[in-house]
Amino acid sequence: MTDTGVEPDRVSGLLGEETERFRATHPESAKLFERARSSLLGGVPMPWMTQWAGSYPVFVAEASGARFSDVDGNEYADFCLGDTGAMAGHAPLATADALARQSLEGTTLMLPTEDSVWVGEELERRFGLPFWQFALTATDANRFVLRLARAITDRPKVVVHSWCYHGTVDETFAIYEDGATRPRPGSIGAPVDPAVTTRAVEFNDVDALEEALAPGDVACVLCEPALTNMGIVLPDAGYHDALRELTQRHGTLLVIDETHTICAGPGGYTRAHDLHPDFLTIGKPIAGGVPAAAYGMSREVADRALADRRIAEESDIGGIGGTLSGNALSLAAVRATLESVLTDEAFDAMIALGKRFEEGAAGAIAAARLPWSVTRLGCRVEYHFTQQPPSSGAEAHAAVDHELERYLHLHALNRGILMTPFHNMALMCPATSEEAVDLHTRAFTEALESLSAA
Repeated sequence: MTDTGVEPDRVSGLLGEETERFRATHPESAKLFERARSSLLGGVPMPWMTQWAGSYPVFVAEASGARFSDVDGNEYADFCLGDTGAMAGHAPLATADALARQSLEGTTLMLPTEDSVWVGEELERRFGLPFWQFALTATDANRFVLRLARAITDRPKVVVHSWCYHGTVDETFAIYEDGATRPRPGSIGAPVDPAVTTRAVEFNDVDALEEALAPGDVACVLCEPALTNMGIVLPDAGYHDALRELTQRHGTLLVIDETHTICAGPGGYTRAHDLHPDFLTIGKPIAGGVPAAAYGMSREVADRALADRRIAEESDIGGIGGTLSGNALSLAAVRATLESVLTDEAFDAMIALGKRFEEGAAGAIAAARLPWSVTRLGCRVEYHFTQQPPSSGAEAHAAVDHELERYLHLHALNRGILMTPFHNMALMCPATSEEAVDLHTRAFTEALESLSAA
């Protein structure tokens, strides 16, 4: 018996059964996958699409709200929601209408629209920061903020948390291991050793954070307010107070990345817990699945940025912004999504469903007497193969069991439920129903009963 409370041989046998069931019910996806291998690298548009549980990816035919169907006619309750990109649900009507209208009125002009003003005002209302700029992805928003932070402070270093998620920013593919900052396992073609640009510390480790800031060469701390990339890891009581105090004491800027943690509420973790960052970045969900991102800054930071002539006058060659950043189509989608879909009222309902999901999963784990735990962050829920929720990225990483995770995902998929890949994570959207949550509870209970059967 492993630390997960499950026999590996049992998992392997059950996974084999679920794999056969998958193949029998997804023949058209198999055909498309074989066809795609002649034109797409690995048979998929993006390499990670091969990592879903199953013998090959499911090919989607149509998606709406919190559900989708595949080319074999199978229907699914979607708790992945594009790993947050479709947090507004699939094809939200208000966003689709705005896209249709704006596509006939011009998509990109390198000039502002009234929508950009509305969006800036709404982001200030939600997050509290007064000045905003736009990008197409949170990766770009984070890259632009790192450049701004280095320019403003004239410092070279960045501090991140081990196993954090900040898109594909080079500086963030770093972990703390054996007393040093090292490349994160799996990082592909890194341009430099991340220790050149970055110091990685464990989440919730105040002493390590203070040690990393002490040399006085750190431009900013780029921080998810709760880790989401290695499972949900919540901050200890007082950690954010210490983070803010230490960054201010050492003249370091604080960047909060809300791209995933907007699940905590309409103003993300920042508003829910009254944080006061210097910068805030967000992408993925704000435009209903259309590429868009934003980064906000305090008044003091904005003044310091505009005082730098390079930023004010030469941004076209300064590495901040792109030709399509802030385009009319994306901003029309952001306005419609924030105004009519991801509303304050929608978050109330989504968070209530997150609680229902959490209670169902916790009940199934307790009934199976497994040493697992469940963590919820607003409308996002994760179960861990540990008796106590992990308090750092290293603890979460140590608890990963890929075979067991793959079985649970494939078992769910075969019963019409899509979970977020690489995690035991579920996300609620405005269209998620109690019936879909209860479907997961029943399937999850069945999976755990199979694992614990003699």
